[in-house]
Amino acid sequence: MQFSGRRKKLIGSSQNDLYDHCLQFYGQPPLDNISLTEFENFAVERLKLLKTVENLGVSYVRNSDQYSKKLEAEFLSLNFPYRTELDDRKVQAGISEYEKRRKDHISHFILRLAYCQTEDLRRWFIQQEMDLFRYRFSCLPSKHKTDFLHKNNLKYETVSAEEKKSLKDKLINSSYGLSGITVEEYDFYKVPFQDALDLVRTRKVYLLAGNAYIPHQEIVAIVLNDFRTRLSKALAMTARSLPAVQSDERLQPLLSHLSHAYVGQDYSIQKNIGKISLEQIDALSGKSFPLCMRHLHKALRENHHLRHGGRMQYGLFLKGIGLTLEQALQFWRSEFVKGKVDADKFDKAYAYSVRHMFGKEGKRTDYTPYSCMKVILSNPPSQGDYHGCPFRHSDPELLKQKLQSYKISPSGINQVLELVKGMHYQLACQKYFELTHSVEDAGFSLNHPNQYFTESQKLLGGGRDIKKEVEMSQRSQENPPNISRPSQANTKQAHEEMGDLDSFFQDE
Repeated sequence: MQFSGRRKKLIGSSQNDLYDHCLQFYGQPPLDNISLTEFENFAVERLKLLKTVENLGVSYVRNSDQYSKKLEAEFLSLNFPYRTELDDRKVQAGISEYEKRRKDHISHFILRLAYCQTEDLRRWFIQQEMDLFRYRFSCLPSKHKTDFLHKNNLKYETVSAEEKKSLKDKLINSSYGLSGITVEEYDFYKVPFQDALDLVRTRKVYLLAGNAYIPHQEIVAIVLNDFRTRLSKALAMTARSLPAVQSDERLQPLLSHLSHAYVGQDYSIQKNIGKISLEQIDALSGKSFPLCMRHLHKALRENHHLRHGGRMQYGLFLKGIGLTLEQALQFWRSEFVKGKVDADKFDKAYAYSVRHMFGKEGKRTDYTPYSCMKVILSNPPSQGDYHGCPFRHSDPELLKQKLQSYKISPSGINQVLELVKGMHYQLACQKYFELTHSVEDAGFSLNHPNQYFTESQKLLGGGRDIKKEVEMSQRSQENPPNISRPSQANTKQAHEEMGDLDSFFQDE
């Protein structure tokens, strides 16, 4: 994969010039040749990083100790650059700082292609990249901040010690949280006031002769504004060029998938098969099911029927938590025959689709449960449907009533509704987990309904992967499943297979 029609020119020392600083404005596109595997891996790992930035930004105060500690751990885990000095030597993980900076550069441009397609995607991408940039810039030593400004033609003059001394009282009075000692210790930057209008408007800086005197902790606001302007323009230009990129049949499915990709663990049947019995499902639904699946289970028990969207979402979830094919057929048949479907009609109209879901019919594809992003973004429910994400698709007042019926405290409901109002639907579900399990911090970033179930069972079982909610007489406990990281699937094939599965779930 080549990013430009030109041949790669950045070799030797010129490559080091491109990555001589640990931070950049991403003004120059990469010219490297990379494989499709590397293309996808870079994109997925940066997406993981941006998702972490989003989650931490809502859960913690930005740049607090907890925020910084967790984000630094993610940088280390995903091999993104965090050191200030360029070093070609390999570290223990086998990745040099130069290679990390190259990965940072290329992965940013890949996600530009994926997230330039709609206004909502552009807005999300800009916000997360800005928060990521803010953290990285704030971690830089004073010298490296100045080097970065000069390298990017932001030639803001550093105020000399003599000038700081002469303006000491005025700087203290006009800048928040400064004392005589901090004025002497910290750098100030002299910036044309028109480049610092936000700070001028909020009266955070001292003005003199058309210049704003900006303390070191506030210069990030100026740099961020510049970064946002550049990135916004770049995304608009990328969107205009997108048709040419999408004509490449190798890239089109990858880019379409990335904007709502699930990048967590695989919750397929092989991991948990046989771990629960049908008698347990009612008890588990009240203790360990996410709200979307709890809602579907309740609707199924009350109506003895679910339309195809609900059967797909709930059926694959039950498959993921451990129902075997025989159990699934028994579960759906026993419930449907309580309604308007007799056993013979079930076997003719519905049993095939259940077997198909388990890979026993049609293409014999072993389908995996829906991720949160798929539930949120695809196939919104209509009248008479019960599938979808309650935090995304329910009216706030109805959601409030549902949470009240589940004995959630008024303060907890308000926290959930605030997250919903901010369109943080997965974080709202994570807050629901914390409230229903009486924990302060869930300790994970929620991306999948089956992840919710697994984490709930670990918590309720004291660390065991599966907790038996209903003890069968003389029934031995099963061993907990091993969860392994998934391999990257062909996204185009997966999309076609899921579309094929949809057709088997249609009502008559």
